[in-house]
Amino acid sequence: MRAAVMREANKPLSIEDVTVSKPGPREVLVRVKAAGVCHSDVHFWDGDFPIEAPVILGHESAGIVEQVGSMVSAVKPGDHVVSILSPFCGACEYCLSGHMSVCHTVNRPLFNREPTEAPRLAIGKEKVNQFLNLSSFAEQILVHENTLCAIDPEMPMDRAALIGCGVITGVGSVFHAAKVEPGSTVAVIGCGGVGLSTINGAAIAGASRIIAVDLSDDKLKMAKTFGATDFVNPKNGNPVEQVKELTGGGVHYSFECIGLKLTAEQSYLMLRPRGVSTIIGMIPPGVNIEVPGIELMVTEKRLQGAIMGSNRFRIDFPRLIELYKQGRLHLDDLVSDRIGIDGITDALQNLKDNKGTVARQVVVFD
Repeated sequence: MRAAVMREANKPLSIEDVTVSKPGPREVLVRVKAAGVCHSDVHFWDGDFPIEAPVILGHESAGIVEQVGSMVSAVKPGDHVVSILSPFCGACEYCLSGHMSVCHTVNRPLFNREPTEAPRLAIGKEKVNQFLNLSSFAEQILVHENTLCAIDPEMPMDRAALIGCGVITGVGSVFHAAKVEPGSTVAVIGCGGVGLSTINGAAIAGASRIIAVDLSDDKLKMAKTFGATDFVNPKNGNPVEQVKELTGGGVHYSFECIGLKLTAEQSYLMLRPRGVSTIIGMIPPGVNIEVPGIELMVTEKRLQGAIMGSNRFRIDFPRLIELYKQGRLHLDDLVSDRIGIDGITDALQNLKDNKGTVARQVVVFD
């Protein structure tokens, strides 16, 4: 199969022929039809997060099942599926208590092959590393069955793919992590793909005011389409003070969707007492967040993280698809461009350059 291989940070991906192994007992081979290009891919491509090369990036994909292993029960050949980077084992403390999204951070080895086994991906005798259990910038993926969710075959693949990361991260954080209440106020810092999905989720949840915060006026204009009611550009003054002025003291819920120390701290500071700040952005390793300790206690504000929208993806994905069919989940507006496999490097650079008109670029495979 053809795949976009990363061999060095900040260098163009090379399109190479990669060999895919046959499915093991609980593995599934999927023909990829579409893959979103996410800012998380950029973090690894530009070296902010360490990763061993050669590796195939990509983790937001939809496709059709081609082969299944002998013990697979969740999907069958011919099924249309969406992948996720947070698989679940179904037996650990986190899965059994309803927190499946945390399972993979504790039980990651369960979803990979043993070091003594043949690798899933190879170029000749060279092992190719798999990114986040997926490696979606390729014509095929070979994954554990608990990485996949079967979906309605009528769902367009280029929009279905986006549900697997950016959309579930944003919408899921609203529904599951923060539990936004109808009539409440919300601030979303960062209006990329995840931030726009967070805004969309807050609108579906019934928030009365949704404040979009971004340095790009173009992205703030896009945010209106997804449900934002108010707009704050930090170029026009302290964003915390702007949010407080708009809301008479702060929001009930804030979401940080960029991954910076400054904006994470701002998300906490723009809360009213008993407000909840949810950190969604990927803050680099070694970076710590500082908040006023005594205020944290006396105001009962809460600062929390959420991984992949605290999802239950086999429940969430079909529900999100239904919301899309109803016209409430704006996946069509999320797609900025459709590209081929040769365009992935340029797509990563577009996100790194923070171009204001880019929400989600989608790789479409013939």
